[in-house]
Amino acid sequence: MVFKAKKLKPTRIFQCVVDQIQTAILDGTLRPGDVLPPEMKLKEMFDTSRGTIREALRVLEQKGLVNIRTGVGGGAIVKAPDTDKVSESLSLFVQTRSVSHHRLAEFREGVEGIVTALAADRATEKDIRRLRKILSQARTLLEKDSTDWKNFTRLDVQLHIAVAEIADNPVFVAALKMVHDNIMGSCERFSISFSAESLGENYRDLCNIVDAISEGDASRAKRLAREHVRKFTQIMKAASQGR
Repeated sequence: MVFKAKKLKPTRIFQCVVDQIQTAILDGTLRPGDVLPPEMKLKEMFDTSRGTIREALRVLEQKGLVNIRTGVGGGAIVKAPDTDKVSESLSLFVQTRSVSHHRLAEFREGVEGIVTALAADRATEKDIRRLRKILSQARTLLEKDSTDWKNFTRLDVQLHIAVAEIADNPVFVAALKMVHDNIMGSCERFSISFSAESLGENYRDLCNIVDAISEGDASRAKRLAREHVRKFTQIMKAASQGR
């Protein structure tokens, strides 16, 4: 690990530290698993206070770029950026801008269609087994309790995220995690529930989508995914109006 610090400007010094370390991580100078120098060494490298270094490390940890470990053998350890932090930022954007459910559903319909088509083109036999395992869990759940919408919805989300991961595009994964987190949040916040009939229909939709993916039929997979999202949006709308 070769990391050289540049002289800092007098304003927002901690942000300058953040920017330099972040750039080193993103350009590969610092790699996942590398341990940053101790605070006192960083203090000397940047010619600044220990408090400034601690603030910078706190920001880097919030961004998901480092893990801070305490005790012997601890320190700031570089980690690979993950989709969870991106999803959190997108979710905050949606909430602070008061993005309507209609707009969110509109976005989801477009993204789910593209993602499912890509999954149909790229899925391996192992990927298909993964999807069918989730479907099997959903079927078992409904056979046990056809109204257990909370656990069914979690499996539904799990399958959609799995499809996005099979599509092999981390941007789509981050976006869909954000969308589904907001959907789940709305269901819990407004005590929205779903009937056994709607859950059964949802399950059949998922089975058809997985079949299309397994057959490599991207066009059909895309159409089914978009239809599924439209139906789910209508079900959610009806459930919210009936509460």
